[in-house]
Amino acid sequence: PDPHGFWLVGSDGGIFTFGSAQFYGSTGSLHLQRPVVGIVPTADRGGYWLDASDGGIFAFGNAGFYGSIPGLGLSPADSGRPKSLNAPIVGMVPSADGGGYFMVASDGGVFAFGDAHFAGSCPGIGGCSGAAVAVMPDASGDGYWLVTQTGHVYTFGAAPSFGAPAPGGGPVTSAVRT
Repeated sequence: PDPHGFWLVGSDGGIFTFGSAQFYGSTGSLHLQRPVVGIVPTADRGGYWLDASDGGIFAFGNAGFYGSIPGLGLSPADSGRPKSLNAPIVGMVPSADGGGYFMVASDGGVFAFGDAHFAGSCPGIGGCSGAAVAVMPDASGDGYWLVTQTGHVYTFGAAPSFGAPAPGGGPVTSAVRT
């Protein structure tokens, strides 16, 4: 049987491995301009990406680096600088084939890198209900779902609508596609 394990990531990008999880690197020794908010494995678990609230991406193992928001010349949200993000990044997910990735900001802004196809975002449609918590690519690679804390699911591109939870439930904090 295949042994299992997991990674934990700290806000400084320090990686903690448990079980059979392999260590591929970390940002624990670097000074980051904003905290790390997530870790996402590659499909074969041979690497991972770390994403920071300023849109910084750090690729380790067999995870490819396809660009970052600071690399586009945008400053962190609330930095007071011109050309800044409107809201902090809250998550990222690889594209359908792993040759790119999407990042989502709390205002529902979506940023696509590599072969990830941008198909729209909440600011482009006049805003979404509640803070964004996740973006998920559909299987076609030509669309994605954007999920907000209020449980609204917005479809962009080719992503089909499958519905959303009834209003009045607890806040949604995360989402993942099957």
